[in-house]
Amino acid sequence: MITAVDTNVLLDIFGANQKYGAASAGALDRCAAEGSLVASAVVWSETAAAFAEAPVFERAMRDLGVSFSPLTEAAANRAARQWRSYRQHGGRRDRITSDFLIGAHALVCAERLLTRDRGFFRRYFVGLQVIDPSLR
Repeated sequence: MITAVDTNVLLDIFGANQKYGAASAGALDRCAAEGSLVASAVVWSETAAAFAEAPVFERAMRDLGVSFSPLTEAAANRAARQWRSYRQHGGRRDRITSDFLIGAHALVCAERLLTRDRGFFRRYFVGLQVIDPSLR
């Protein structure tokens, strides 16, 4: 089982978020016990920005067992279709293409997504299994 991990979960853990940190860490551990953990290029770069040095970030990701997973052409095209549909149906700019890239990557390159943003991903990526650590 491949689980794509969203930025918010990783930042909960790395930032020791008082509200969600423990739940996110527990959910990540459960997903790791069931298979592999991956981060898309978007999630990787968003999370890396929270670290002052790349080697520290890379070591932290290795310690969590999260691997880099490149965006495929199929995922990029799916993200484009979903974002275009969102905009055509009145979607405002509060959702940017990176959100759609994360969802499409999880749908095409993994089997599920670990995120606290479950409503958005369930709405725009039907069929994607979404795990919300804040619900446990």
